[in-house]
Amino acid sequence: MAKAARRKINPWLKLALEFGPVLVFFGAFSRFKDTTFNLGGTDYHGFILATAIFVPLMAVTTLILWRLTGRLSVMQVVTLVVVLVFGGLSVWFNDERFFKMKPTIIYLLFAGILGFGLLRGRSYLSLAMDEVLPLAEEGWMILTRRLTAFFLGLAVLNEIIWRTMSDQAWVNFKTFGLTAAIFLFFMAQGKVVEKYAEDQGSPKP
Repeated sequence: MAKAARRKINPWLKLALEFGPVLVFFGAFSRFKDTTFNLGGTDYHGFILATAIFVPLMAVTTLILWRLTGRLSVMQVVTLVVVLVFGGLSVWFNDERFFKMKPTIIYLLFAGILGFGLLRGRSYLSLAMDEVLPLAEEGWMILTRRLTAFFLGLAVLNEIIWRTMSDQAWVNFKTFGLTAAIFLFFMAQGKVVEKYAEDQGSPKP
Protein backbone atom coordinates (compact mmCIF):
# COMPACT_ATOMS: atom_id res chain seq x y z
CA MET A 1 0.00 0.00 0.00
CA ALA A 2 1.38 3.42 -0.94
CA LYS A 3 2.39 5.68 1.90
CA ALA A 4 0.03 8.60 2.42
CA ALA A 5 1.44 11.86 1.18
CA ARG A 6 2.19 14.46 3.84
CA ARG A 7 0.54 17.81 3.13
CA LYS A 8 1.85 20.93 4.86
CA ILE A 9 -0.52 23.18 6.77
CA ASN A 10 -0.15 26.48 8.56
CA PRO A 11 2.03 25.78 11.64
CA TRP A 12 -0.22 27.91 13.86
CA LEU A 13 -3.26 25.92 12.77
CA LYS A 14 -1.39 22.68 13.45
CA LEU A 15 -0.41 23.95 16.90
CA ALA A 16 -4.02 24.94 17.64
CA LEU A 17 -5.33 21.53 16.60
CA GLU A 18 -2.74 19.68 18.69
CA PHE A 19 -2.86 21.76 21.87
CA GLY A 20 -6.32 23.33 21.63
CA PRO A 21 -8.13 20.42 23.34
CA VAL A 22 -5.71 20.51 26.29
CA LEU A 23 -6.26 24.24 26.76
CA VAL A 24 -10.03 23.77 26.50
CA PHE A 25 -9.82 21.05 29.16
CA PHE A 26 -7.86 23.43 31.40
CA GLY A 27 -10.39 26.20 30.86
CA ALA A 28 -13.38 23.93 31.46
CA PHE A 29 -11.87 22.52 34.64
CA SER A 30 -10.97 26.00 35.94
CA ARG A 31 -14.52 27.18 35.26
CA PHE A 32 -16.41 24.19 36.68
CA LYS A 33 -14.03 22.66 39.25
CA ASP A 34 -16.25 23.72 42.16
CA THR A 35 -19.51 22.85 40.42
CA THR A 36 -21.52 19.64 40.65
CA PHE A 37 -24.00 18.60 37.94
CA ASN A 38 -26.80 16.10 38.46
CA LEU A 39 -27.65 14.03 35.39
CA GLY A 40 -30.04 11.09 35.63
CA GLY A 41 -29.79 11.10 39.40
CA THR A 42 -25.97 10.94 39.40
CA ASP A 43 -23.72 13.79 40.53
CA TYR A 44 -20.82 14.71 38.25
CA HIS A 45 -18.23 17.24 39.34
CA GLY A 46 -16.33 19.66 37.16
CA PHE A 47 -13.39 17.36 36.44
CA ILE A 48 -15.67 14.82 34.79
CA LEU A 49 -17.44 17.52 32.79
CA ALA A 50 -14.09 18.85 31.54
CA THR A 51 -13.13 15.30 30.57
CA ALA A 52 -16.42 14.80 28.74
CA ILE A 53 -15.67 17.95 26.72
CA PHE A 54 -12.04 17.04 26.07
CA VAL A 55 -12.53 13.50 24.72
CA PRO A 56 -14.78 14.25 21.69
CA LEU A 57 -12.88 17.48 21.02
CA MET A 58 -9.62 15.53 20.86
CA ALA A 59 -11.21 13.10 18.41
CA VAL A 60 -12.50 15.92 16.20
CA THR A 61 -9.23 17.87 16.10
CA THR A 62 -7.24 14.70 15.37
CA LEU A 63 -9.61 13.88 12.50
CA ILE A 64 -9.24 17.42 11.14
CA LEU A 65 -5.46 17.14 11.39
CA TRP A 66 -5.56 13.87 9.49
CA ARG A 67 -7.78 15.34 6.78
CA LEU A 68 -5.54 18.38 6.37
CA THR A 69 -2.13 16.64 6.47
CA GLY A 70 -3.04 13.30 4.91
CA ARG A 71 -1.50 11.23 7.72
CA LEU A 72 -1.13 10.75 11.47
CA SER A 73 1.94 9.62 13.35
CA VAL A 74 1.92 6.44 15.43
CA MET A 75 2.14 8.58 18.57
CA GLN A 76 -0.91 10.59 17.54
CA VAL A 77 -2.94 7.45 16.90
CA VAL A 78 -1.87 5.81 20.17
CA THR A 79 -2.62 9.00 22.10
CA LEU A 80 -6.09 9.27 20.59
CA VAL A 81 -6.94 5.64 21.36
CA VAL A 82 -5.80 5.97 24.99
CA VAL A 83 -7.73 9.24 25.37
CA LEU A 84 -10.90 7.65 24.02
CA VAL A 85 -10.56 4.57 26.23
CA PHE A 86 -9.48 6.12 29.52
CA GLY A 87 -11.40 9.36 29.09
CA GLY A 88 -14.48 7.36 28.20
CA LEU A 89 -14.03 5.15 31.25
CA SER A 90 -13.75 8.20 33.51
CA VAL A 91 -17.01 9.64 32.20
CA TRP A 92 -18.84 6.29 32.12
CA PHE A 93 -17.87 5.29 35.65
CA ASN A 94 -17.78 8.86 36.97
CA ASP A 95 -14.24 8.20 38.18
CA GLU A 96 -11.49 10.71 37.46
CA ARG A 97 -8.72 8.22 38.20
CA PHE A 98 -8.96 6.62 34.75
CA PHE A 99 -8.29 9.95 33.04
CA LYS A 100 -5.48 10.84 35.42
CA MET A 101 -3.77 7.54 34.60
CA LYS A 102 -3.95 8.32 30.88
CA PRO A 103 -0.55 10.09 30.62
CA THR A 104 1.06 7.23 32.54
CA ILE A 105 -0.31 4.69 30.07
CA ILE A 106 0.67 6.79 27.05
CA TYR A 107 4.26 7.34 28.20
CA LEU A 108 4.70 3.71 29.23
CA LEU A 109 3.48 2.62 25.79
CA PHE A 110 5.87 5.01 24.05
CA ALA A 111 8.75 3.89 26.26
CA GLY A 112 7.84 0.25 25.66
CA ILE A 113 7.74 0.65 21.88
CA LEU A 114 11.05 2.53 21.78
CA GLY A 115 12.62 0.14 24.28
CA PHE A 116 11.56 -2.88 22.24
CA GLY A 117 13.24 -1.34 19.22
CA LEU A 118 16.42 -0.74 21.20
CA LEU A 119 16.49 -4.39 22.26
CA ARG A 120 16.41 -5.26 18.56
CA GLY A 121 19.21 -2.80 17.86
CA ARG A 122 16.91 -0.39 16.03
CA SER A 123 15.60 3.10 16.57
CA TYR A 124 11.84 3.17 15.99
CA LEU A 125 12.02 6.91 16.63
CA SER A 126 13.89 7.34 13.37
CA LEU A 127 11.02 5.68 11.49
CA ALA A 128 8.66 8.39 12.75
CA MET A 129 10.95 11.43 12.55
CA ASP A 130 13.55 10.75 9.87
CA GLU A 131 11.76 12.91 7.30
CA VAL A 132 11.95 16.03 9.49
CA LEU A 133 15.15 15.30 11.42
CA PRO A 134 17.80 13.40 9.39
CA LEU A 135 20.43 11.93 11.70
CA ALA A 136 23.14 9.30 11.52
CA GLU A 137 22.17 5.93 13.00
CA GLU A 138 24.30 6.47 16.12
CA GLY A 139 22.55 9.77 16.74
CA TRP A 140 19.14 8.12 16.51
CA MET A 141 20.17 5.43 18.98
CA ILE A 142 21.40 8.01 21.50
CA LEU A 143 18.25 10.10 21.11
CA THR A 144 16.02 7.02 21.38
CA ARG A 145 17.70 5.82 24.59
CA ARG A 146 17.32 9.24 26.14
CA LEU A 147 13.70 9.59 25.06
CA THR A 148 12.85 6.14 26.41
CA ALA A 149 14.24 7.07 29.83
CA PHE A 150 12.48 10.44 29.62
CA PHE A 151 9.09 8.83 28.93
CA LEU A 152 9.59 6.45 31.86
CA GLY A 153 10.39 9.42 34.07
CA LEU A 154 7.24 11.26 32.97
CA ALA A 155 5.13 8.18 33.67
CA VAL A 156 6.50 7.93 37.21
CA LEU A 157 6.11 11.68 37.77
CA ASN A 158 2.50 11.62 36.62
CA GLU A 159 1.70 8.80 39.04
CA ILE A 160 3.28 10.70 41.93
CA ILE A 161 1.44 13.93 41.16
CA TRP A 162 -2.07 12.58 40.64
CA ARG A 163 -1.86 10.27 43.64
CA THR A 164 -0.44 12.80 46.10
CA MET A 165 -1.61 16.25 44.94
CA SER A 166 -4.83 18.12 44.28
CA ASP A 167 -6.88 18.05 41.09
CA GLN A 168 -5.73 21.59 40.33
CA ALA A 169 -2.08 20.63 40.72
CA TRP A 170 -2.50 17.68 38.35
CA VAL A 171 -4.38 19.75 35.75
CA ASN A 172 -1.64 22.40 35.87
CA PHE A 173 0.97 19.66 35.45
CA LYS A 174 -0.88 18.07 32.52
CA THR A 175 -1.53 21.37 30.76
CA PHE A 176 1.74 23.18 31.27
CA GLY A 177 4.23 20.92 33.03
CA LEU A 178 4.23 18.08 30.52
CA THR A 179 4.36 20.44 27.56
CA ALA A 180 7.26 22.39 29.07
CA ALA A 181 9.13 19.21 30.00
CA ILE A 182 8.89 17.82 26.46
CA PHE A 183 9.95 21.15 24.95
CA LEU A 184 12.94 21.43 27.28
CA PHE A 185 13.95 17.82 26.63
CA PHE A 186 14.18 18.33 22.88
CA MET A 187 15.89 21.68 23.30
CA ALA A 188 18.51 19.90 25.42
CA GLN A 189 19.22 17.46 22.57
CA GLY A 190 20.58 20.21 20.35
CA LYS A 191 24.19 19.03 20.60
CA VAL A 192 23.28 15.48 19.61
CA VAL A 193 21.27 16.71 16.64
CA GLU A 194 24.06 19.07 15.57
CA LYS A 195 26.78 16.45 15.89
CA TYR A 196 25.09 13.57 14.10
CA ALA A 197 23.25 15.60 11.45
CA GLU A 198 26.68 16.41 9.98
CA ASP A 199 27.10 12.74 9.03
CA GLN A 200 24.10 12.80 6.73
CA GLY A 201 25.81 14.47 3.78
CA SER A 202 24.19 17.37 2.00
CA PRO A 203 21.12 18.78 3.70
CA LYS A 204 17.79 18.33 2.08
CA PRO A 205 16.60 21.32 0.01
